[in-house]
Amino acid sequence: MAGFQVMTLTEAAAERVKELVDNSDKNALGLRVGIKKGGCAGMEYTMDLVEEAQAGDDVIDDKGAKLFVDPSAVLFLLGTEMDFEVTKFRSGFVFKNPNETSACGCGESVALQAADPSVLQQ
Repeated sequence: MAGFQVMTLTEAAAERVKELVDNSDKNALGLRVGIKKGGCAGMEYTMDLVEEAQAGDDVIDDKGAKLFVDPSAVLFLLGTEMDFEVTKFRSGFVFKNPNETSACGCGESVALQAADPSVLQQ
């Protein structure tokens, strides 16, 4: 399991995370990613600037950007690719999550199932 990352970032996501950290008025180290109950599909992704790591955080350093994954979210985020996209009407992070079972029509919330940790043993 050495070297396995819970999540990966596209170049666009890594650049945006670095921008957010560099432009923060806090002494930010990176971005914390997690999940919480909410929205019409049941769960929402959360993101906050991190000033210090918390015990149990899974720390990901990808393309020069640092993510801190909340330990309670790890099984729901295994294999997820985080992207950042800009369209005519919105810009924001997009999660390509293999553990997603459905999403609401507005794209603000998702239904997730925990990943099978035995796939990490292979």
